[in-house]
Amino acid sequence: MTTTQKVFSVEVPRGTFYLFPSLCKGCGLCKEKCPKEVMTWSDRLGSFGTPTVDIGDPQGCISCGICQQVCPDCAITVEKKKAAK
Repeated sequence: MTTTQKVFSVEVPRGTFYLFPSLCKGCGLCKEKCPKEVMTWSDRLGSFGTPTVDIGDPQGCISCGICQQVCPDCAITVEKKKAAK
């Protein structure tokens, strides 16, 4: 049996931010640790009926991946763009 998870993605200048709301419990660690303070609360609800996060300022996101590293539930993935050669 396969299950499909809904994924929300945001294109940012240096990559793509992916959020899996079914895994997000709304703890806010990612929002707290974002060095550019671009993360906001969204209207989408997560696994416990709490708000999930979103990139409020996509142009400010540097795709550092800190949000992905601190998320205790693996609800965030940051995919960096390949550097042009």
